[in-house]
Amino acid sequence: MARPKLETLVLTAALLLTGCATRPPPAPPAPPAPAVHVEVLARNDDFVVVMPRPGDDFAALAGRYLGDARRAWWIAEFNGMRRLQTGVDVTIPLKPSLLNSVDAKGVRTVTILCYHRFNDGRSKLSVSARDFAEQMEYLAANDYNVVALRDLPAILRGELPMPPKAVAISIDDGYRSTFEVAFPILVRHGFPATLFLYSDLAGLPAGMTWSQMKEMKTSGLIDIQPHSKSHANLSLRQADEAERAYVERVRQEIEVPSGEIERRLGQAVYGFAYPYGDASETVTDLIRRRSISVAFTVSPGGNAFFAYPLLLRRTMIYGDDGLAGFRSKLAVFSPSGVR
Repeated sequence: MARPKLETLVLTAALLLTGCATRPPPAPPAPPAPAVHVEVLARNDDFVVVMPRPGDDFAALAGRYLGDARRAWWIAEFNGMRRLQTGVDVTIPLKPSLLNSVDAKGVRTVTILCYHRFNDGRSKLSVSARDFAEQMEYLAANDYNVVALRDLPAILRGELPMPPKAVAISIDDGYRSTFEVAFPILVRHGFPATLFLYSDLAGLPAGMTWSQMKEMKTSGLIDIQPHSKSHANLSLRQADEAERAYVERVRQEIEVPSGEIERRLGQAVYGFAYPYGDASETVTDLIRRRSISVAFTVSPGGNAFFAYPLLLRRTMIYGDDGLAGFRSKLAVFSPSGVR
């Protein structure tokens, strides 16, 4: 093999040295680290102070920190805000005792609306689909807090505060139009409501089926509670009815629908609506023995946090009320009369 020439070796060595001496181009600068959003600024047993995330609203904060988006009003009221403001921290009260239901001007009350049927007929107890939709839209557009009746026992015990502009929705009897007309409108707004069922109506042509009631309950918005078995006036003894027979009949009118609701729907029973709104000492005593927490008349007006739980007021909504009549029935504050 021929020995490489000296000049070739020198040239090769020079090229190698030159290549090793050439520095690579500088690496591009690393992108800045994304800013870390610090959400919780301070916390103790009573409050948490947060900087809301982009896109948050009061309902999102209430869901994260209070476990219930419906408690958004706790945060809004405590901070004196209608809407979150960019870059402004928010204090969240963790205990309902830090919110007030009463002040020197008066006391908050909850109006419990009472509906029956939903159609375009001329019956006084029938509210048209258009009117019901308009009434629900009015509540949504004017910042009313629609309270679930299942929360009412805790409000009356002082365990939950009474919201401002509080309204609850109840529907009596169990007519099919509740499922076909009212239910979709309630779902559209996310409004909770309670159906008070008299169980003899279930499955009849005019009444809902148990499967329809189960579908409503599964939505998480609708509670089903008893309204008696036959819709008889429980405060009236029948002619020639002995006291013992009367008491047993009333007991069955309470027990049969309660048992059916528990068995067929897996629904806990906490409330009872008196047929025709009428009660007596015998009826309320049997209600109490059944460990029912709240019971409802149809006497109109609002209920303060100190209202007697077994004679709560409900306000009937009629087919000829219109929006003006509906608005006039929203009793959500009772002035104290202090000057």
